[in-house]
Amino acid sequence: MADRFPPAAELTTSGRPVLIPNEIECSIFSSVDLECDEIPSFPLLKSGIIILTTHRIVWISDSTNSAVAVPLAAVNHILSSKKGIKSMFASPRVRFQVSVPYGGSSRSAVITIVIRGKGDHEVFVSKFWENWRARAWENDDNSKDSSSSSASGPSSTGSGGLYSSEGTVRMVGVAGILRKEQEMWENTDKSLQEAFQDLNALMSKAKEMVMLAEKMRQKLLASTNSHSGSTNDDEVASKEEIQDWLLSVGIISPVTKESAGALYHQQLSRQLADFVRTPLDIAGGMISLIDIYCLFNRARGTELISPDDLLQACLLWEKIDVPVMIRKFDSGVMVIQSKSYSDDEVFARIRTLVTKPDALQFGVSASDAARTLGIAPAMAKEHLLTAESKGLLCRDVSPEGFRFYINLFPEINSEDLYLVKDYTVYASWIKATIGNRRK
Repeated sequence: MADRFPPAAELTTSGRPVLIPNEIECSIFSSVDLECDEIPSFPLLKSGIIILTTHRIVWISDSTNSAVAVPLAAVNHILSSKKGIKSMFASPRVRFQVSVPYGGSSRSAVITIVIRGKGDHEVFVSKFWENWRARAWENDDNSKDSSSSSASGPSSTGSGGLYSSEGTVRMVGVAGILRKEQEMWENTDKSLQEAFQDLNALMSKAKEMVMLAEKMRQKLLASTNSHSGSTNDDEVASKEEIQDWLLSVGIISPVTKESAGALYHQQLSRQLADFVRTPLDIAGGMISLIDIYCLFNRARGTELISPDDLLQACLLWEKIDVPVMIRKFDSGVMVIQSKSYSDDEVFARIRTLVTKPDALQFGVSASDAARTLGIAPAMAKEHLLTAESKGLLCRDVSPEGFRFYINLFPEINSEDLYLVKDYTVYASWIKATIGNRRK
């Protein structure tokens, strides 16, 4: 009996394929069918999105959050299409032969890609041939073998010897560890210097730089966890700043107009939804659109997008099932927030802040709220204005700026202005005011 083919592919929360290491997207088409009459268990794959990468052909369903992938390593041959009068009026078809697992061995089968949507299928065929001939997956296997052999090489030369395989004195103990760390950072510095010599060198080393940045981030995280008790605030802040920067480095396969074609904004929207999850977690669930624009473009490297493209991608979130959304405040400020973000929780924290004795007397500013909420002052001001519109706060405008106070009017009895109930915010405000005057 034949094994399941093609195998299932993993998707992100936004419906984008989870790429394997060093995999890059090359072409995207919509309204595509996958057909194979030679495999009885071949599923019905109709009207989906097909993504050609350097390693796979990924088919994603439009109706369900599922996907399958045909590894290019399984492709034996790409069949040439027959040109005739009938083919001029029919949907373009791309046929290729694959090796399908069958019991303990394998058998050959022909899979047909039927492109019913818009797009230049000749570009797809050209990229298909190019990726299949490049055989990028073999380079990955060779790099893994070389790295494993290099890792196991020194240990196999005799663990207790005084001299290394190069004839130098082997460093052991703490000195050896420090020497190894020094060599690693020297190699890192050398790689960075080589990469920044010119733009071509930088682009050729892009993948290496992304992997290096990720390794540095993991090392910083491990260092922070192991020395959390002995580091001061300045060191922690510096490490957190470096970690935040490294988090925004490197989208290995950014969506481009060339690869996505008519699906550019849709796929950009899904990729953006995956990207913003980490910045949102760091920012507490909400971040300004301008900040995301800067972070996203920095991560895309040379494949920059325009502000209009970013806005269109965000607006498309309403039509696809993603855990993030775009929001516009009454002042016109636009932000990105997670759907689980709750204004009620923010209002509760603001209420706790403005009911403190000092805040009852002097109010709070946007900077005060920013420190409490752990967000930027501009974002804190928007939250304060929203709380004011809900009747939670009152605003005082002065030459120094806005100051916000707890709204006491709901607790004041219009029929008896001098009636003060115990254990109310109004009573706390009177006590704080009287206490300040006595001082």
